[in-house]
Amino acid sequence: MRDTRSYRLYVNGSGHAVEAAGNTALLHILRNDLELNGPKYGCGLGECGACTVLIDGVAARSCVLPLRLAEGREIVTLEGLGTPQALHPVQQAFIEAEAAQCGYCTNGMILTVTALLRREPDPDDAMIRNELRYNLCRCGTHVEILRAARLAAERLRDAGARA
Repeated sequence: MRDTRSYRLYVNGSGHAVEAAGNTALLHILRNDLELNGPKYGCGLGECGACTVLIDGVAARSCVLPLRLAEGREIVTLEGLGTPQALHPVQQAFIEAEAAQCGYCTNGMILTVTALLRREPDPDDAMIRNELRYNLCRCGTHVEILRAARLAAERLRDAGARA
């Protein structure tokens, strides 16, 4: 028997009520019910990072996170990070560093870097590499991704801001 009921989610600053089973992957709710395209379905096992979202500011894999564990928590997707008119500094850095080829991994990379910079505003390359070690990029833009992370950190430090 499925535990279908109404769940209250706070996504990108807005409240949403969704009817679903508590063990439904948050990714499916975000993409199918809330029509958000930032988080991607990659491996379905929480191993590639394409589905990454921020849960209370921490990077989380939405493909393996049950809906019931996300209820009442602050969820941020790529769409909630910035706007087309005012990109988040990490988004802007990824564009300027040309840190995407196919773009499929970019959602996870940007949100993982954002979570890192919230915890550690001045990471070294080893910290950035360690943080991104489970975000897979098949196109090979790793050098540009590292450049984007360093650029975002530098800009946030210079602005006296946090991610």
